[in-house]
Amino acid sequence: MSFFKRIWRDFKESPIKQIAKWQDCRFLWLLMTFVSLALVIVAHSLFQHYVYMAPCEQCVYIRFAFFVMFFGGVIAAIKPSNVVLKLIGYVLGFYGIIKGLMFSVKLNAIHKAVHSDDPFGVQGCSAEPTFPFGLPLDAWFPDWFKPTGDCGYDNPIVPEGVELSSLQQWLVDFYSEGWYLVPKYHFMNMAQACGLAYGVCLIALGAMFVCWVITAVRKS
Repeated sequence: MSFFKRIWRDFKESPIKQIAKWQDCRFLWLLMTFVSLALVIVAHSLFQHYVYMAPCEQCVYIRFAFFVMFFGGVIAAIKPSNVVLKLIGYVLGFYGIIKGLMFSVKLNAIHKAVHSDDPFGVQGCSAEPTFPFGLPLDAWFPDWFKPTGDCGYDNPIVPEGVELSSLQQWLVDFYSEGWYLVPKYHFMNMAQACGLAYGVCLIALGAMFVCWVITAVRKS
């Protein structure tokens, strides 16, 4: 029997037990670290630097939340069978997800407001961010955490005198009306896409945690 067939057989027989077994392995924790870091790097390297989309205050908060998840995954992946390390991973993972969802919801509300007929009264966008625990991340890592754009406006703004490559020009034109999953139809803005990503992570991490607790209770 192949490896994947055996896993599928075990999952069908006892999904809770199988998921609990998975969260004791490094793979799922490393997957969380990879996804979290990959999304931040894409936002920073591709959209911020290559396509010239300046990050806003809520955007850098969203990055912070993904980094919290990243560190949670790294700590848990050191030894997932260690209860203390795993609990730290869960705490950081859930904290990052919940904060990220809150920031995404707020950014989405701002996005809707600034694109409506009455954009006045929009709050939650500052050039001086306040990170949890008073961390001065914008001073330590300004290129990553210092807001340089306006919330709700994620159009590319190419600096004067910059010569774009053909690919850059195509991307700038592609996102000329702002970042959307499908720009042509204005389908799912950046805040909504981030919220979806956090939602999927919440379901996955929540399933891992619940199955672990149920399995531990049954053994006791």
